[in-house]
Amino acid sequence: MEENKYLKTLNQYDLEVDDEKVKHQVENILKNHLQENNTKEVKKFLLNSVELTTLNTTDSEDSVLKFVEKVNKFDDEYPEYGHVATVCVYPNFAKICHETLENENIEIACVSGCFPSAQSFIEIKVAETALAIQDGATEIDMVIPVGKFLSEDYEGMCDEIAEIKATCGERPLKTILETGCLKTAKNIKKAAILAMYSGADYIKTSTGKPEPAATPEAALVMCQAIKEYHEKTGVQIGFKPAGGMKTVQDALTYYTIVKEVLGEKWLTNKYFRLGTSSLANKLLSEIEGKEVKFF
Repeated sequence: MEENKYLKTLNQYDLEVDDEKVKHQVENILKNHLQENNTKEVKKFLLNSVELTTLNTTDSEDSVLKFVEKVNKFDDEYPEYGHVATVCVYPNFAKICHETLENENIEIACVSGCFPSAQSFIEIKVAETALAIQDGATEIDMVIPVGKFLSEDYEGMCDEIAEIKATCGERPLKTILETGCLKTAKNIKKAAILAMYSGADYIKTSTGKPEPAATPEAALVMCQAIKEYHEKTGVQIGFKPAGGMKTVQDALTYYTIVKEVLGEKWLTNKYFRLGTSSLANKLLSEIEGKEVKFF
């Protein structure tokens, strides 16, 4: 009987999403609007929306400290450009970020819930999330249990998201759909709706580990789901493309999709984030008009 409430929720939305149609919609949006957003002001905004990320097997307290020191120095060297939105690290580095990050307007996001596979006991995921928050994390990124979703165990998937959100309390929870594993636009939309229904404050494309990572097509479907969810509930959910973003053109592509589908209300660094480890330098270089390797 419990399963019915998830199917009932899904049935409120148009789930007949055609992959070819999505592809053409993306092509049209980018053809008609991408170039108009290729401006210095938009690039400054994108820099302020970056979640500067270090999620390497080789991360250490020393490397994360150096990572945070660069963020601290940015305020002094480029005061006219604002700051990145977030630093994103593994949970065991929340404390060092909390103790050394000087700008209180920059969030500390931790990937939690046994990132990137999400394959473990829910008790472990909750404990990891609680410890990250205790150590200073102000936002949590979790991967949805993709296997449960693909097995149509929607109750199991949604219960996990709800438990992690309950652990987060008022702190925002970003749910990573791992869109490359979902394969179809229909699956992406279903997963997005269920994640939002279960308490996600943001929906995020991918971890960047499995391929493909973020794609414009996945972004379009997720933004359409966010728009429909907002129209039905009045709840504004944030969007975060992540994984595979390597160029300024990639960032402009996602900005353009958000602008055209969701509108100006989402064009703040609260509701639009870019998860990346390499893009900040490229955005800064284009803003400055010369190659800059700051971060």
